Amino acid sequence: MVRPKKHLGQHFLKDQQTARKITEALTAGPGESVLEIGPGTGVLTQFLVQRPDISLRVIEIDRESVAFLQRTYPALAIVEGDFLEIPWEAMATGPVHIIGNFPYNISSQIFFRVLAHRQEVRSVVCMLQKEVADRIAEKEGSKTYGILSVLLQAYYTVDYLFKVPPGVFHPPPKVMSAVIRLVRNEREHLGCDEALFQKVVKQGFNNRRKTLRNALKVLAFPADVYSLPVMDKRAEQLSVDDFINLTRHIQDRERAARI
Repeated sequence: MVRPKKHLGQHFLKDQQTARKITEALTAGPGESVLEIGPGTGVLTQFLVQRPDISLRVIEIDRESVAFLQRTYPALAIVEGDFLEIPWEAMATGPVHIIGNFPYNISSQIFFRVLAHRQEVRSVVCMLQKEVADRIAEKEGSKTYGILSVLLQAYYTVDYLFKVPPGVFHPPPKVMSAVIRLVRNEREHLGCDEALFQKVVKQGFNNRRKTLRNALKVLAFPADVYSLPVMDKRAEQLSVDDFINLTRHIQDRERAARI
C-alpha cells in the first residue's frame, strides 16, 4: 500500500512503541470527543481507533494522507483542511481532547488557537520540538520560560512526559522532540482583564532583558504603575499569579486615573 509522503515540514513518527505511549497519555474518558491533528500515515490513529468508547475525528490538510486514511480506516471521521483556518465548529462541538504529532513550524500557532477555545479544549497530548515543549512546561526563573509558558499555564496544568530521539521519525529531524500533556485547570476566569493580561505578558517578554518598568513603558500606563516594586523585575521572574496580580494593579490604577 502506498503511504503518503512527508509534507508541510512534518516528520512522520515510525516507532510503534512511542506512538502507543502517546495515545495512552490521552485523558479522554468514555463518550468524550477526541480530535487528532495531522494524522499523516495514521501511526497514532491506529491505536485511537481501537478505543470504541471515544468519539474520534481527525483533521488532515494533505490530500494524499486523507486518501490513505480513507482507504485504511473507512469508518473514520475525517475533516480535510488546515486546523488553523477551518471554523472550529467543523472540527469539534462541545468539550474535546486534542492529540497529535504537531508540525514543528506551526506548533505555537496551534497552541494559540487552543487558548482561543480553552473552554472547549479539556486536554492536549502532543509531540513537538523539545525546545518548544521545554518552553511550555518551564516555570519562572528560567531563560526558557516565556509567553507560551505563562499563557498556557494560566489555564492548563502542564506535564512533561518524555523525550523522543530523532531516529524514531522519517525523515529524522535535526532536533530532539518531546511529548507533553496539558489538562485544563479549574480557572474559569483570571479575575482581571484577559486581553490586558496577554498584552502585559507579551510586551514583557518581547523585551525580556529589560526590567518591566522599561519593557512596559511603551504601553503608557498611569505613572504610578511604574513605581510598583514588581517593576524592578524582569518578565521571566514573574509567575502566572504574579502577572495576574500585576494586571489587576494596572486595571485599578487606570480606573482611578479616569475618576
